[in-house]
Amino acid sequence: MALETEIAFFDKQKPELVEKYLGRFVLIRDSELIGVFNTIQEAIAAGARQFGLSSFLVREVKLEAEAELFIPALSLGLLNANSTRPV
Repeated sequence: MALETEIAFFDKQKPELVEKYLGRFVLIRDSELIGVFNTIQEAIAAGARQFGLSSFLVREVKLEAEAELFIPALSLGLLNANSTRPV
């Protein structure tokens, strides 16, 4: 399964994350909290800028169970996050 390390880190840190960042979005890579953002768009944009087409996890910090989000274009590498050319 993709993102096993990131999901395990999120699950382990969830009580602390809920205490500090409830309602915000966290960006996680490997076993490291990279950043905390107010919107999912900000978190995804930061992850794409920093990691390009490599995988990273963005999750909303909330009390209820998490739903998996699958973005096929990102997973299949159809988006070029590192492009500097105007489209």
